[in-house]
Amino acid sequence: MSAITRFAPSPTGHLHLGHAHAALFAQRAAGADGRFLLRIEDIDPGRCDPAFEAAIIEDLAWLGLSWEEPVRRQSAHLDDYAVALARLRDMELLYPCFCTRREIREEIARSTQAPHAPLHGPEGPLYPGTCKRLDKAERRTRLDAGHAHALRLDVARAARRTGSLAWHDRDRGTQTATSAQFGDVVLARKDIATSYHLAVTLDDARQGITLVTRGDDLFAASHIHRLLQALLDLPVPEWRHHGLLTDTDGKRLAKRGKAAAIRTLRAAGHSPADVRARAGFPD
Repeated sequence: MSAITRFAPSPTGHLHLGHAHAALFAQRAAGADGRFLLRIEDIDPGRCDPAFEAAIIEDLAWLGLSWEEPVRRQSAHLDDYAVALARLRDMELLYPCFCTRREIREEIARSTQAPHAPLHGPEGPLYPGTCKRLDKAERRTRLDAGHAHALRLDVARAARRTGSLAWHDRDRGTQTATSAQFGDVVLARKDIATSYHLAVTLDDARQGITLVTRGDDLFAASHIHRLLQALLDLPVPEWRHHGLLTDTDGKRLAKRGKAAAIRTLRAAGHSPADVRARAGFPD
């Protein structure tokens, strides 16, 4: 079945075999008559590097992949994310979060010593709701004082607004959206006026993606993205999640784990066909 799919790497390092698997999976999932798009997720200027973006494009072309132009770059669409945040703010679904990571860890540590420990989601302990409990006067005082803050989605209130939601995974069937498993997610970071969850949901809609492909590690994120689609009146794609490549110790390949880069394999004399096979897609 033909579809519009995409591969959306972040230019924070060189591509490795896990990335090659994800890109090839997305291209082949599009089907013979489908469309395959490329998106560069470069909203984090502190970590993203144009040199890595150039290397990503070179490595993908070397692997034999091609895509439609122009390539969408998130950094060129910050206004889109701002409009979406304003809409959610008008719905009274956002609240400022002044907590530092350290304060969140300390609050969670205190909570785990209480009779009712905090719930855990796919990203670890859920945000304990510290700033959600601030009264309006305290929030206003901190905002007026210029305190740095993120914007979190009040997931419970948002879910009440949308009612029951479902989404479809081509391999696992119809799923009932259970967005609470992520807690009150950040939709705008302190240093960047958006976040992964908001940006990727809007980008998929703007690019007309009909089939979102990504790793099993992001399966739970599809629940929160389905909620955002409903809140923002966005089209609902299908999803298809794939397994993750692992190293000899069974750990997921990752940039920070120093997984073998595609360009390292290229320099060692491996052919595109060999790398595609090692990525799980033999010709």
